[in-house]
Amino acid sequence: MAKNRPRLVVLDGYTLNPGDLSWNKLRALGQLQVYEYSAPEVILERAQKADILLPNKAIISKEIIDQCPDLQCICVTATGYNNVDLAAAKNRGIPVCNVAGYSTYSVAQHVFALLLEMTNAVAAHHRSVETGEWAASRDFSYHLSTLIELQDKVMGIYGFGRIGQQVARIAQAMGMQVIATHKHPQRDAMPGVRFVALEELFSESDVVSLHAPLNKNNQGIVNADMLNRMKPGAYLINTARGPLIVEKDLKMALESGHLAGAGLDVLSSEPPRKDHPLVGVPNCWITPHNAWASLASRQRMMELIAENVCSFLRGQAKNVVNDL
Repeated sequence: MAKNRPRLVVLDGYTLNPGDLSWNKLRALGQLQVYEYSAPEVILERAQKADILLPNKAIISKEIIDQCPDLQCICVTATGYNNVDLAAAKNRGIPVCNVAGYSTYSVAQHVFALLLEMTNAVAAHHRSVETGEWAASRDFSYHLSTLIELQDKVMGIYGFGRIGQQVARIAQAMGMQVIATHKHPQRDAMPGVRFVALEELFSESDVVSLHAPLNKNNQGIVNADMLNRMKPGAYLINTARGPLIVEKDLKMALESGHLAGAGLDVLSSEPPRKDHPLVGVPNCWITPHNAWASLASRQRMMELIAENVCSFLRGQAKNVVNDL
């Protein structure tokens, strides 16, 4: 580590802090260098300047880790850490730390932003008023599509961790029935929530919301079979990970009219290519992976990152994900 103050290098800081937060808590802990974005070809050069490296989505490969002799700790500025070669870091004795739990309220809120847009068509009705359709209407009220009430509808939650549980609370407050799948139903039992098998979740729900982390066992789990099990006119929401869904199968379910709509904050590749199969599908609402990104959520993340760095400097690394 540097003789005086540790060198902290943020490789891709813009998504966390586009200018509305302060880096001062990290700056107080060492010599801080913040890069808004780091293209692949410059990551090694910048990482070699670090005692503590703070990537978000920048790929920290074995080759990079092996060529950074001063590197002591990697603090990922996100919950996911699949962009870091954990084994290579472990072999070097370098802890890899992540942050979790900062975005629970923001992501749950976004779920209902997507759902309410699909059921109430707020944006379309606003545009209608702006273009003069209300002023020209003979009636005091009109609607452009059937408006759906959520009371007594069934919300199915795949993955019942912190975010899934918060979604359940909001759904219950809106009068919805809640069912869920979970590996630990007894541990995380919640009044009014019924745990069911995956197939039942898809067949019984009016809305399915995905909240499970991605792994090799559930990649593509929302496929044609599961989508065909869903009720005609049901909705699918994904604020978890894009590869949970087989996107060509979802496109077919939407274009056929079997599903009323899908609200997606994540896709299989991000950013998507211009000809992505779901971009432009009329009943598919897509946001640019920003469910986590409220000001309050990012502020919590900034504080947790600073805590991770501070803990490492005290010799007590926390939130370590590579089992040193």
